Amino acid sequence: MSARFATVRPSVVRELLALTQRPGVISFAGGLPAPEFFDLDGALAAVQEALGSPAVLQYSPSEGNAELRARIAERYGALGLATEPEQIVITTGSQQGISLLASTLVDPGDVVLVERPSYLAALQCFSLAGARLVGVPGAGDEVDLDALAELAAEHRPKAFYTVPNFHNPTGRTLTPENRAGIVAVAERYGFRVIEDDPYRELSYGAPAPASLAIGAEPGRVVSTGSFSKILAPGLRLGWVRTDPSIKSAVVIAKQAADLHTSTLDQAAAARYLASGRLEGAVERSRAGYAERRDAMLAGLPGALPEGSIWNRPAGGMFVWATLPETYDTAAFLGAAIDHDVAFVPGAPFFTDPAPANTMRLSFVTYPPEQIAEGLRRLAAVFT
Repeated sequence: MSARFATVRPSVVRELLALTQRPGVISFAGGLPAPEFFDLDGALAAVQEALGSPAVLQYSPSEGNAELRARIAERYGALGLATEPEQIVITTGSQQGISLLASTLVDPGDVVLVERPSYLAALQCFSLAGARLVGVPGAGDEVDLDALAELAAEHRPKAFYTVPNFHNPTGRTLTPENRAGIVAVAERYGFRVIEDDPYRELSYGAPAPASLAIGAEPGRVVSTGSFSKILAPGLRLGWVRTDPSIKSAVVIAKQAADLHTSTLDQAAAARYLASGRLEGAVERSRAGYAERRDAMLAGLPGALPEGSIWNRPAGGMFVWATLPETYDTAAFLGAAIDHDVAFVPGAPFFTDPAPANTMRLSFVTYPPEQIAEGLRRLAAVFT
């Protein structure tokens, strides 16, 4: 075993997925899109159309399917961020995009600043690259810009990693002013911002604020995206929006990782986007997920101990709850699973000493009546 694995913690979310596969368990642990919202008819038609050419069963360029890259670039353009297809590198989920960026931007011992708390799998990627992770505190819907600047001055980081829209795990969305402040600090101290944005289109009200890359110096902000939350996670399709300073390195890292993402899946996704069905499918998901969010928020007062607080996310998949300080959520997890319900304790999402009394709850997987039942089970755990 290489020494770097000694510093990388396993994903509690992935381990919980294995534990909660048995029938009857209501799991609020994983951010699993609801399968009833998958557009099976549209997906089947797109795959069949893609299979009209034998080329979809062949090796393909590491950068990805040309049509798919062009359509992703068009989607960025519609958001006000001019993007050329050549900037897009298709990845096997946005998770791989983070891994490729970690391997191309980070040398062992380099500091990467991350939100506190932060997406667990990103912490794994940066740790495997040998990074020293330093958490940046925040409050409400903002990163603490003074703390970000102080930590940047002290550590001279290579990058700051953020999930600005409907954050995993907290569900928060950074304000436009805070985004501009983050970019200003990055430009002052010379580090990149890695903008991980898989949840942008799952907004249950006003659209999410503009990308951090708009108005930033060229190459200062590198973005990742995904079709996992809006099309289907099983396709494992994501991308990196690069710039000329790192494009070739990202492609080389992609070649070393897996040569290229599934040729068939890319072609089918390109055909699906061309069909115009995605917007309707996303709208159905938005409506259904908003209802499920409301069901969870309605049931939390009776499920969690008195004195608990939680947020009301404007989109995405997660509610972040903080219990009274005397509670250790990890200590209750075993009892929860015995009651056929699951959640994720908050501590693993932190890079440094973590509060023991936090938890993440996903609300998208089940209809409202099952959410209510899961919360009744959770109430029994804390009684």
